[in-house]
Amino acid sequence: MLERGPSGSVPRRLPFQHRKPFFAFSAGTYNPDVPSEPTQSRNSSHPRVLGLDVGSKRIGLAISDLLGITAQGLDTIHRQNKRLDFEQLEKVIREYEVTEIVVGYPLRMSGTEGIQAEKMQRFAEELRQRCQLPVHLWDERLSSAQANRLLRETEMSIKRRGQVVDQMAAVLILQSWMDAKDSR
Repeated sequence: MLERGPSGSVPRRLPFQHRKPFFAFSAGTYNPDVPSEPTQSRNSSHPRVLGLDVGSKRIGLAISDLLGITAQGLDTIHRQNKRLDFEQLEKVIREYEVTEIVVGYPLRMSGTEGIQAEKMQRFAEELRQRCQLPVHLWDERLSSAQANRLLRETEMSIKRRGQVVDQMAAVLILQSWMDAKDSR
């Protein structure tokens, strides 16, 4: 996406977080037992939402900005075991005073659930129980593919792209969830 520069004549690329996704997600939550409306934060001037792209080796993280407009990438968690993975997530949740969590929900292209979707339901439920926060499952179809496509457009090395693709996917998941909430 291009925007006019300060002189008004030289176009420049907008930072990633200001671009609109190339594809649409459904506007509902996949967890009917959890309210879709944000909860009040302990510090109500800083309600934050955490986005997760959970894989078998890494968990990509993204956090909403203080205004709840854009998703910003955080360092990726390299999975070790369940206990350590949840400890690292809980540390991020405390540090950013997270009030809600959005977990990528890997549906099949047909929109049906498969084995991976069932794993994410269990993961989301355990996260909900441990952190006592609303956890939303959000359609992540094509988020990793889109992240790879966007990263290929940069001049980033293949090795570096591999290091940030999970973070970028988490940003896309969280941003699409926030955009859908704003459009309601």
